[in-house]
Amino acid sequence: MSLRFEELDYCQTPIGALSLRRRWEFKLGVDVFEIKLGDEYLMSSLFTQSEIALARLALDGLAGDELNVVVGGLGLGFTANAVLQNLGVGSLIVVEALEAIIGWHARGLVPLGTVLTGDPRCRLVHGDFFALAASVEGFDSRTPGRRFRAILVDIDHSPGSLLDPRHASFYQTEGLQQLATKLCDGGVFGLWSNELPDDAFLARLRRVFAKARAEPVTFHNPLQDRPFTQTIYLAQK
Repeated sequence: MSLRFEELDYCQTPIGALSLRRRWEFKLGVDVFEIKLGDEYLMSSLFTQSEIALARLALDGLAGDELNVVVGGLGLGFTANAVLQNLGVGSLIVVEALEAIIGWHARGLVPLGTVLTGDPRCRLVHGDFFALAASVEGFDSRTPGRRFRAILVDIDHSPGSLLDPRHASFYQTEGLQQLATKLCDGGVFGLWSNELPDDAFLARLRRVFAKARAEPVTFHNPLQDRPFTQTIYLAQK
């Protein structure tokens, strides 16, 4: 058994105090890694089913062996790792606004850190995903205007519950249209949400994309001993 609790890192960011913690969960007999912003939980290694499902559902059905993918939001790296487990993926750009989180991976402070940084297909980029989505240049500074087969986002709690109010325009029709220009024809946009499907957001997706749907992902919460449902939105250009 490891130490019961330790704070692995703490720093101030433009959107609040960011901390990385590791604690021993006695009930389950496992180490749990958690990211907090102030008093708010951003991610826990105890609940990763929907983050993994985001990658798997979005890439399912995309053909080819050189798929190029963008992930917005690094966190503990579970979505990015699930992308790299797809053998058809040729390159992955992970855009993370908080530089400290990239540093945690580079320093091996989180379990998947060295897995991601050691994969030559994966590039961790410090940047504002939402600003890049709205820009003409897009997500790859080395190849401005590059288009992608899949763009996956796990940053805000949901389209209506944001970490930063400046993200709001991304979830409106114009913001989604700007994102769509960064996708290849047939490309897929995937979005993680901590809440049940939002019909208004789904309607906006359907105005912009050829196809759109919401996939509930239900898993067992072992701490509360009950099922919990989150949502993956999927839209195809």
